Amino acid sequence: MKKRLILLGGGHAHLSVLAKFADHPNLGFEVILVTERAFQHYSGMLPGWMAGHYSKPQAQIDLRPLAAAARVQLVLGQAIGINADERRLVLADQSQLEYDLLSIDVGSEIDAAWLEMVGARLLPVKPLEAFFSSWPKVLQEAGSKADYSLAVVGGGAAGVELAMAAQFAFMQHAPRAEVHLVTSESGILNGHAASVKKRAMKTLIKAGVTVHRHKAVGTPEGLLLSDGTALAVDKVIAATGARAPVWLTLSKLALDASGYITVDDTHRSISHREVFAVGDVCARQDVKMARSGVHAVRAGPVLAQNLLAAMQGCDLKPYRPRRHSLYLLACGTRYAIASWGRFSAEGAWVWRWKDWIDRGFIRRFSPHQRSALKNTNQGMAQPWCTAPNRMIK
Repeated sequence: MKKRLILLGGGHAHLSVLAKFADHPNLGFEVILVTERAFQHYSGMLPGWMAGHYSKPQAQIDLRPLAAAARVQLVLGQAIGINADERRLVLADQSQLEYDLLSIDVGSEIDAAWLEMVGARLLPVKPLEAFFSSWPKVLQEAGSKADYSLAVVGGGAAGVELAMAAQFAFMQHAPRAEVHLVTSESGILNGHAASVKKRAMKTLIKAGVTVHRHKAVGTPEGLLLSDGTALAVDKVIAATGARAPVWLTLSKLALDASGYITVDDTHRSISHREVFAVGDVCARQDVKMARSGVHAVRAGPVLAQNLLAAMQGCDLKPYRPRRHSLYLLACGTRYAIASWGRFSAEGAWVWRWKDWIDRGFIRRFSPHQRSALKNTNQGMAQPWCTAPNRMIK
């Protein structure tokens, strides 16, 4: 019987794994991709889609042709538990899948417990599928109400981009609606250079977004700020901090203090050698990495190489994150701000740069592009390891 690799989640890193596997027709393993949906929504294009610059199909990737090209079985289901000691994955329909190798790329969840009193007015940015479904309804409601008000809670890159995207969309569909951005006392874009913060704040103000540097809790009417201000809003978008999936608690995997899977520099679990994790669901022991899709994208090819090596019992390659990550912050209009370490820039040219990168990412995993690459590389697949380390028994 063939040994089995389960890819849990259709995240950015697993896209690279599928693409890599398509180039290796004889893996020697049965491979199953378990994901909740057949389409992956690309978070990098979410603000542009909100603003109307992209259609929904332009901002999503169909996993079905990718899985078929890689000879990977696609199972649509939601994971609710892992027993790592028994190498077993449990799905929401109570079915169970055993594995010899497991790779986890399910991302994180939005931690918005203090906003729950908002009730039906609360719209977390994750899961992305729910957000994509809900945003057109928000635009419709805003256009039919004279004094519609929306608040984005979270001062990170996501919160800033979503606030400006919402403001631009309202200008087109509901010009009387207003947008509030609620951050903590420390303000916006913590971890970015002062010049980036200055550029972003100037752009927010110019766009007409009202910024509140106060913590907030949810109320039935909207938000209560830490300075005592009651902010009545019709909708609250939560772009707050991340939290690990709750079901990991009982997985028997080694977790850090925040509940994320603890991995080494090859993104292998420190407690279970047959488990890999990448993206927001994991925590490195050796370096501190921001929870950003940038790392999931860059770690993807390394993960693919390591899974191939693990199948053959070969040495693994470490993923070494760059010292600085490039952030291109969409500003609602076809304008963007670049942030890289101490460097910053802004302009329409930055938007065109971001647009080129984002469209290129989608094209890279389109069936047409994959077919062209396969024909170009036919017969050129290289061996993925040379020295065994007997990882999988």
